[in-house]
Amino acid sequence: MTAPEIPYRRVLLKLSGEALLGEQSFGIDPAVVARIAREIAQVRALGVELGVVIGGGNIFRGVSAAARGGVDRVTGDHMGMLSTVINSLAFQDALEGIGVETRVLSAIKMDQVAEPFIRRRAMRHLEKGRVVILAAGTGNPYFTTDTAAALRAMELRASVLLKATKVDGVYDKDPETHDDAEFLPELTYREVLRRGLGVMDATAISLCMDNDLPIVVFNLLEEGNILSLLEGRRIGSVVTS
Repeated sequence: MTAPEIPYRRVLLKLSGEALLGEQSFGIDPAVVARIAREIAQVRALGVELGVVIGGGNIFRGVSAAARGGVDRVTGDHMGMLSTVINSLAFQDALEGIGVETRVLSAIKMDQVAEPFIRRRAMRHLEKGRVVILAAGTGNPYFTTDTAAALRAMELRASVLLKATKVDGVYDKDPETHDDAEFLPELTYREVLRRGLGVMDATAISLCMDNDLPIVVFNLLEEGNILSLLEGRRIGSVVTS
């Protein structure tokens, strides 16, 4: 495929921790991770530079734990960040197992298992064709991995933020509980915020809006969607200015 046919040269892919559950209620399903890794390998074969941010909700959610009164919010958020590191290492192992060179960069320093996040280092890895997995969120409590994904996309000069979900895109209400939910193929950042559509948290949406970074929301459960998006096919919902 020639270069002009590829709409995005550098992308940031946001995966939820729940995406790694498969049919399980907790932890990581190796089959799901392996499938996503195969799709990532196909994307890399196109010449697309790829950064990945993975949530940690399949292991621990700091917000939920704090709401239940189990732990302090700051402590819970730090525990959630460490969960993202576990997911990132699992994803790295799956990618390198099929020959995709990968680096995990963590916002929390842990030299034995990951490189520290340094913007120029991350960009250099991307330029060398490595998949860069960005772990531990922003390194700060009270910020979600959605916000971390938006921040890293801006720092790494990605041309789009791909938000992987369990549904086909953005709806006016939850399609899993409302049969009359309307699919919204195109919408603006302000519309997302005004209608409270839950695409990403408000901080992440505002950050993308302020920097004019497009968001594509798509269904990760449908195999081949990541590759199709990066080959220029219209999939999911697009959020722009």
